[in-house]
Amino acid sequence: MKEQTLDLYLKSTNYIDSDNPDIIEYARHVVGSVTNQVTQAIRLYYAVRDDIRYNPYAFSGGDDTFKASYVLANKEGYCVPKAILLAAVGRAMGIPTRLGFADVRNHLTSPKLKQLMQTDIFAFHGNTGFFLNNKWVKCTPAFNLSLCEKANVKPLEFDGTCDSLFHPLDNAGNKHMEYLKDRGDFADFPREEMARAYAEVYGGKLGSISDININELSNRDFESEVTSN
Repeated sequence: MKEQTLDLYLKSTNYIDSDNPDIIEYARHVVGSVTNQVTQAIRLYYAVRDDIRYNPYAFSGGDDTFKASYVLANKEGYCVPKAILLAAVGRAMGIPTRLGFADVRNHLTSPKLKQLMQTDIFAFHGNTGFFLNNKWVKCTPAFNLSLCEKANVKPLEFDGTCDSLFHPLDNAGNKHMEYLKDRGDFADFPREEMARAYAEVYGGKLGSISDININELSNRDFESEVTSN
């Protein structure tokens, strides 16, 4: 890919705010003295996967919910904000990054979350793409290790050379994650695209983030729901 084209995947944006001092400090701390970009990407992946708790109820920041520096400060988020954070720390280290989205069927959603969504389909599920060794490699930092252990789900590993997407089966051999529809890859967070996908899949139930009862969601914690069910 031409260098000029890659510049688009290195820019700081409103959501992927890779020039934020806290993002830069966190990225440098995680990477340490390592200079190889593949190793840097691997370290950043595991840091975001496990330092930031997965919580699909974390919408209390409004539109800031999707801003990388906000996710880092609050130490929680669902798949899209966590993918955005990983993209930001990658760019902070000079690694071209992009965001990818797909609709998935999640067979391990908690009963409370399924009741809220009225479906086990997660629209616009997010991943992060790193440009390493002249190719794009996808990884999914959504589920932190402690959540995986409690839910009996294999944690996703990332070696910097192969795509790392959700395993189709959990540790017991049951269906875990099924990919239904590819929504494409983007240089920045496509806020309006996500809103349209939500309206398409959820029929207005979750068609807009602003429609969600934030006060109700702020008292919920997905990891505790998974642990108790």
